[in-house]
Amino acid sequence: MTAGQVLLVAVLALPALGAVLAVALPGDRAGRLAGTAAAALTLVAAALLATGDRTWTAYTAGTPGVLPWHRLDVPWVPALDLRFHLGVDGISYPLVVLTALLTLLCCGYSLWRVPDGGRGSVLVALLLVIEVGILGTFLALDLVLFFLFFEVVLLPMYAVIAGWGGTSGAGPSRGHAAYRPVDRDAARAAARKFALYTLAGSVLLLVGVYVVVSAAGTADIVALTGGSELSRGTQLAAFTLLGLAFAVKSPLWPLHSWLPDAHTRAPTVGSVILAGVLLKMGTYGLVRVAVGVAPEGARWAAPVLGVLAVAAILVGSLVCLAQDELKRLIAYSSVGHMGFVLLGIATLTATGIQAALIGNVAHGVITGLLFFLAGAIKDRTHTGDLADLSGLRETAPRLAGLLAFAAVASLGLPGLAGFWGEAFAVVAAIEVGGALWVTLGVLAAVGGALTAAYLLRLLRRVTHGRPGPAVAGLSPGLAGAELVAWAPLVLLALVIGLVPTLVLGVAEAPVAALLEVVHP
Repeated sequence: MTAGQVLLVAVLALPALGAVLAVALPGDRAGRLAGTAAAALTLVAAALLATGDRTWTAYTAGTPGVLPWHRLDVPWVPALDLRFHLGVDGISYPLVVLTALLTLLCCGYSLWRVPDGGRGSVLVALLLVIEVGILGTFLALDLVLFFLFFEVVLLPMYAVIAGWGGTSGAGPSRGHAAYRPVDRDAARAAARKFALYTLAGSVLLLVGVYVVVSAAGTADIVALTGGSELSRGTQLAAFTLLGLAFAVKSPLWPLHSWLPDAHTRAPTVGSVILAGVLLKMGTYGLVRVAVGVAPEGARWAAPVLGVLAVAAILVGSLVCLAQDELKRLIAYSSVGHMGFVLLGIATLTATGIQAALIGNVAHGVITGLLFFLAGAIKDRTHTGDLADLSGLRETAPRLAGLLAFAAVASLGLPGLAGFWGEAFAVVAAIEVGGALWVTLGVLAAVGGALTAAYLLRLLRRVTHGRPGPAVAGLSPGLAGAELVAWAPLVLLALVIGLVPTLVLGVAEAPVAALLEVVHP
């Protein structure tokens, strides 16, 4: 095996081993330490995937496909012609590293604070199993393997939301008369809703995979890219099934209603993983599988996808303007931000898909930070009601300052990571031209203005004014574990904003190769 192939296996094997050790070792803290160490090694292995020969990313005439930097292709179930086929290129690499980083930060955070609900080592093990599923989805180059990894995430995320989720009622402390304990029933209901929506999408994904594999006679995503093995009718049917499946996970309006409940009820680390990388499985699947395998279907459905993406931007922003609960507002903001990502994909242009890729990474970094901060605020105040959190900058100025940084990064301030994806998704829509796409670009720009409005409203209500009862007695300091978990995300939001080629540079060649087969 080459060094690249060893790294591909290690990226999946290390978190799997860490999950086993986390539950097998005696002592809760020992399990959490072992899981965190495995997550750290996974991040190192993921980062090293960029080393070695990266010249393979190309489109070769007569051999449709986008070849990866590193590839491992071995028989898995020979009787069914299934192969364990993994690969990484510039489209998947930033998401692989982001997944490994956020998982490490969440596992490290769990060393310091474990939410009520069960052993921390079990929570860390579940986070690592989720990491295996997400990383496998980004690395799989076999449709059946892609589907299996896509499904691995479902049960552990359900367990994280149902077992450690919930929300505290208003009140500044556990002894306060207005304090209510964690609502486990609401957490279980949110987990069930997440599972049912995801299962519905999984059924569509399974049928779509069957349609493609039965028609083409292969599950190899590299060979299928370009759709040369599929008739036009098959591509239209496949894109419809695959697109709907990935739209549920993304989530695309109006298939988004599972997201606010799941985010609001999930524990802090669950919300970070859910927003930071789990949603990206849907948008990545759209680019790699739906668009790559069924390009005719993508061209046919692009206007509908663009309209729904802009609807998500506008609806998400308007709902955020009416929200009075902190985590729920951030959750609905993801609907709008992912709308920009989906608009970029819908344009089927290099500018649009590049905007979608950097928008994916920026959203993961910034929204992950926002959910860490929201969790810290709720842990201190036991409330997420904006009316009870006023005056945060007077009592906890450092926490308020970090919240302000994350909010202005999320609204797309130039110089920070959130700017590039949203701005160039609008530019891509305008570049496509025609009345429909120009209108969609203008409406998306209006949605960007609304995004700024609701995030500035959030800051005004939370950080300004007279300190509310929930924040009156807060300590102004931050825990060392919090700084360790948040500092990489703050740094990345700044670095990606100033040097976007960190993401766009590695993705340029594979995006060009993909578009060469999408627009022959």
